[in-house]
Amino acid sequence: MKAQVRIERYADQGRCVAHIDGRVVFVRFALPGELVTVELDEPHERDDRFWTGEVTQVLEPSDDRVDPVWPLAGPLAFGGGVGGADLVHVSLPGQLRWKAATVAEQMRRLGHVDVDVDVERMPGDEGEQGLHWRTRIELIADEEGFASMRRRGSHVRVRLDDMPLASRALLDVARREHVWDGGFEPGAQIRLAVPEPRGGAADGDAAGDDDFAVLVDGELVAGRRRLTERIRVDGRGFRYDVDAAGFWQIHRQAPMRLPEYVLSLVRGALDGAGNATIWDLYSGSGLFSLPLAALAAPRTRMLTVEGAPAAVKSARRNLRAAGLDGVDARCGDVAKTLAQVPDDLASPDVVVLDPPRAGARAKVCRRIAASGARAVVYVACDPTSLARDTATFGELGYVPASVRAFDIYPMTHHVETVALFRRA
Repeated sequence: MKAQVRIERYADQGRCVAHIDGRVVFVRFALPGELVTVELDEPHERDDRFWTGEVTQVLEPSDDRVDPVWPLAGPLAFGGGVGGADLVHVSLPGQLRWKAATVAEQMRRLGHVDVDVDVERMPGDEGEQGLHWRTRIELIADEEGFASMRRRGSHVRVRLDDMPLASRALLDVARREHVWDGGFEPGAQIRLAVPEPRGGAADGDAAGDDDFAVLVDGELVAGRRRLTERIRVDGRGFRYDVDAAGFWQIHRQAPMRLPEYVLSLVRGALDGAGNATIWDLYSGSGLFSLPLAALAAPRTRMLTVEGAPAAVKSARRNLRAAGLDGVDARCGDVAKTLAQVPDDLASPDVVVLDPPRAGARAKVCRRIAASGARAVVYVACDPTSLARDTATFGELGYVPASVRAFDIYPMTHHVETVALFRRA
């Protein structure tokens, strides 16, 4: 079924809102104010609360609309459909406006607070037209063994010979290792992980030409399993060993910009204190832990908690290599671990947390509030989860002092948000 609709406003998941016969329709590849033709997803006769659909024709375009720089990720009607770039039809300034509006709306609707949100673009992204930022990609082998992506709403696998969101370093590895040449088992899951070259970012020797990984169904077929990532924060270099299959911030600049900003918030919260106790929750391989332990205060004690054993193993190795001994790095469920914190770490001055997409949730928020921390720095990859936890923190006596967003996922609706909460 096709219908002509006027797009009303931004919604979640990279969609916009329209109405057909009083029914809400969430529309992909639309922009507020546009007059478009929409094809509803099947089955369109269903009696659901809302429908979903996709733009097939733009009759009155928004000023923010552009021709997709990666057409394969655009609307199905224009030969796209592979996913991975649901804002590819939006100008780069328009993407920042979209993300700022989304964060502010979720905070208002679910967090019950009104906030003004700035969205910061990462260095180099404008020159790259929002492309070439991913240091990790995942693909699937098609029926003939070539790297591909699935076309939305079907079982069709679209063969690729390029991936425009991938960093230039990653694309160099893909060509060198013949990733685009086929030879995979049909249906195999292909992952490439290539640390971003950051000349002089950290102290120590170069990582070497084998500092990359090609994994097929989780098994290493080229490169090495333990990768070396380097960043520089406040003039000091940090080196990280990370598992090629594990989590790491995928934008080439995010591992530097996010710790830099988080550290500035923590320093402001400590207000020059000579001694500090800090919690770093959902700490991964120690992206924030190392700069915090080294730079936050002359004598910093830290507790870190992470649920993935491989990440904790990497974090402990990274802390030892950096000579940072004042960190108690624990592996386990965050809420359960916080129920048994040693007395000397039980009263943090500041808590930093970077939870998964589902958020920290009420139990962890309550543990943090019970600790008496004067400030909480919350790093969120999903504004909806952040907003829900904001409401919980509000009930526990913490209010947002600042909210800033970072566009570390260009061409997509995703946005990283860092909120500072203070005890009221």
